[in-house]
Amino acid sequence: MAIVDRRKPSSETKLFGLCPFWQSTTSSSSSSSTQNLNLNGSRRVDSTGNNNKRSSTVSSVARSLLPPRRRLRLDPANTLYFPYEPGKQTRSAIRLKNTSKSYAAFKFQTTAPKSCYMRPPGGILAPGESIIAIVFKFVEQPENNEKQLDQKSKVKFKIMSLKVKAGIEYVPELFDEQRDQVTIERVLRVVFLDAERPSPALEKLKRQLAEAEAALETRKKPPAETGPRILGEGLVIDEWVIIS
Repeated sequence: MAIVDRRKPSSETKLFGLCPFWQSTTSSSSSSSTQNLNLNGSRRVDSTGNNNKRSSTVSSVARSLLPPRRRLRLDPANTLYFPYEPGKQTRSAIRLKNTSKSYAAFKFQTTAPKSCYMRPPGGILAPGESIIAIVFKFVEQPENNEKQLDQKSKVKFKIMSLKVKAGIEYVPELFDEQRDQVTIERVLRVVFLDAERPSPALEKLKRQLAEAEAALETRKKPPAETGPRILGEGLVIDEWVIIS
């Protein structure tokens, strides 16, 4: 015998029957909520991306305003001292030390290349390595043959540095190829010293010149015979081991 469920419909069933638009409204409201969430999420992503772009721009501007990180320590720091000897070629000296943790190339530039030159004009220093560069300058005769030690020289020198890899060979073109990475270390002005009057600056210059000359003579000496012997130009004689 079949049993028929004769329970009365609930109030919810009646409500659904009376309001057939309930389901459509509920589904549409849920879909609109999903769209709002997606829209808010996309706006959040866009704002995050814009914030990242804005922060990167601000950081790049801040980096450009910061002073450049120097790789070299110079002695003297801002000046090239020359003995005042009109009509002669005089010499100055400056010590360069690489204070960074990487290899650094350096290069000299001057506003008077016809009357000045450097030895060496450039090179590469290992971390902690130092060198004394000698600067040569021809001192012109003053007008009326008057001694003018206090005359300001218009000649200036610029020292630049560049971070390089170990083992790379120095060529001046390195500074042109990586122009964005070049740091201007110092702009040096020229100061003349009275060659006939002793002074601490003049005595220090003489010591640096003597040290630079000694280092140059050491570099000129042939290296110790630890490798293959070289007899003549282009002939390398190495050990020949015969295995019997």
